[in-house]
Amino acid sequence: MPHLTIEYSSNLATAITPAVLRTLNLALLGTGQFEDADIKSRALAFDCVAIGTTDSPRGFVAARLAILSGRSSEIKRELADTLLAALESAIAAGGMELQISAEIVDIDRDSYAKAVIQAEI
Repeated sequence: MPHLTIEYSSNLATAITPAVLRTLNLALLGTGQFEDADIKSRALAFDCVAIGTTDSPRGFVAARLAILSGRSSEIKRELADTLLAALESAIAAGGMELQISAEIVDIDRDSYAKAVIQAEI
């Protein structure tokens, strides 16, 4: 835990690459809320999007961070602000209106299960 999912419009000037995801992971690690190996991130690009009703060039990046329940509203706000700032630094608007958002959602601790399988040496 946590699970970071980035959804974005494929018309971005900056591609969401593994390097960008590692940058976001580092930002999350810097909050002191998570252990390094527990931070998992992935990105999904969408070719078919509509933002508003005009033909103006627009794009979006939406970050959703799922964390185990129990953290305060203040910590969740800090996580959202940290993600938003990291995304703003990593993504170029490229001559279009770019909307960036960050959402923190709780995963119920009682219903979450995790296993770690070690690599054989």
